[in-house]
Amino acid sequence: MRIGMTYDLRDDYLAAGFAEEETAEFDRLSTIEAIENAIRNMGHEPVRIGNLHSLIQELISGETWDLIFNIAEGLYGFGRESQVPALLDAYRIPYVFSDPLVLALTLHKGMTKHVIRDVGLPTPDFAVISSPDDIDGVHLPYPLFAKPVAEGTGKGVTPASKIDDASLLHETCARLLAEFHQPVLIETFLPGREFTVGIVGNGAHARSIGVMEVVLLDHSEPDVYSYHNKEFCEELVEYRAVDDPEAKKAVEVAIASYRALGCRDGGRVDLRSDACGTPNFIEINPLAGLHPEHSDLCIIATKHNISYQELLSDIVQAALQRTGLASHSGC
Repeated sequence: MRIGMTYDLRDDYLAAGFAEEETAEFDRLSTIEAIENAIRNMGHEPVRIGNLHSLIQELISGETWDLIFNIAEGLYGFGRESQVPALLDAYRIPYVFSDPLVLALTLHKGMTKHVIRDVGLPTPDFAVISSPDDIDGVHLPYPLFAKPVAEGTGKGVTPASKIDDASLLHETCARLLAEFHQPVLIETFLPGREFTVGIVGNGAHARSIGVMEVVLLDHSEPDVYSYHNKEFCEELVEYRAVDDPEAKKAVEVAIASYRALGCRDGGRVDLRSDACGTPNFIEINPLAGLHPEHSDLCIIATKHNISYQELLSDIVQAALQRTGLASHSGC
C-alpha cells in the first residue's frame, strides 16, 4: 500500500523567518524519518508529501495515494488543523487521524469544554475572554488559570498563567490577547495531580495504551506544565507510568472524552485532578506529537513497554479497519 505523509516541517518555517515558539507544534526531520521507517516496516511504501501547499501541488499534478498519514498542524486560524483533511475529503482520499470537524472543534479549547461539560464529564469551570471588556464578566473563584484558547505545546503558558487576583487577571489576559491575537481561556485552577492518557482505536474499540503522571521537579517553573517546562522536559519534568485508582479514573474520563468528541485512530487526553482527587478533562490532542523520544504519546508508550513501531502500527491498523482498507492491505 502506498501511504503519503503530510506534515509541517519545523526547519522549513524557521528558515522562512518564523520564531521558535511560533513553530513549536511543527515536526522535526527526525520525526518524519521515524514515521517513514515505521510505515516501511509495516510493509507499505511511504511517500513524503509535506505541508498543505505541497499537497495541493501534488493533487493538481494528478498524484494520488492509497492512504495519507496526516500530522499537518497548519499555521493560521481555528481551522488550521482541518485544512489538509478537508482537502483529502474533497478528493475522497482516506487518511489517518481525525476529520475536519473534530480537529477544528478540539483546537478551540473553549468549544471543546462546552461539549465535554454537556455530556456530563468533569472539566473545570471556565470562561472565554475575547476582548479586555470581557474580563470584568469573569466570576470564578481564585486561583484561576489562563492560556490561549487555540494553541498547543504549552504556548502562552507561563508561571503568570496561574492567577490569584483581579489585577493579575487583567494583566495576564491583556498580554495574551495582544500576543496571540485570539481569545483567552480562563479556568478554575485545579491543585491536584496532572495526567496524560494515550489512546488508540475508534469508537467502542478505542483503548488506553497507558496513563502517565506529569511531575514538575523543584527547579521547574512551578504549578504549570508550561512551554518552558515542556521544551526542557529532560531536566525539569519527571514522567511516571501510573496505575493507581486515581490514574484509572483518569483513563475512564479520557476514553469517554475521546469517544464523545469523535476522535479517530489515536490521540492523547490531558487531565488534572481537583482538590478531591477527581481527574478533570483539560484538553485533547487528536494530532498528538510523534517524536519517538520527546512526544508525550510516545513517552507513554515507552513507559508501558510499547515500542514506537507497535504504536504506529496500531494507529495505522485502526485507520485501515475504519476505512475498510484492511482487507486490501495484507494486514
